Amino acid sequence: MLPKAAPALLRHMAAYAELASLELARAQREWAANFAALVVVAISLFFAVLMGCAVVIAFTWDTPNRLAAIAWMGGGFLVIAVIALIYRSNTLRGQAPFLASVRQEWQEDRVILERILSDEE
Repeated sequence: MLPKAAPALLRHMAAYAELASLELARAQREWAANFAALVVVAISLFFAVLMGCAVVIAFTWDTPNRLAAIAWMGGGFLVIAVIALIYRSNTLRGQAPFLASVRQEWQEDRVILERILSDEE
């Protein structure tokens, strides 16, 4: 029975390898695009925030509120960082697991493979 099933098993293994390579390529493309966009956004936001802080400090420098302004900006950045961490954790929770389609196909084919191997005995 196993010699008859060997070609089918080999085709399935080749299909698994192809499916895994397609999923890896998709994941790599998505990661590269997300990373490039994230770098551009991060650099732009950094300079925008830096300029905004410079403006706030410039307006409050000769006033008794300069330390309060700097403290409020620091607190604001802390709040933004916490919100970003919460958003990131929610985003990661909603992502599909790595190689999910390969796992799903393997679960389906494992039943067939077990049946083939049990018929042989």
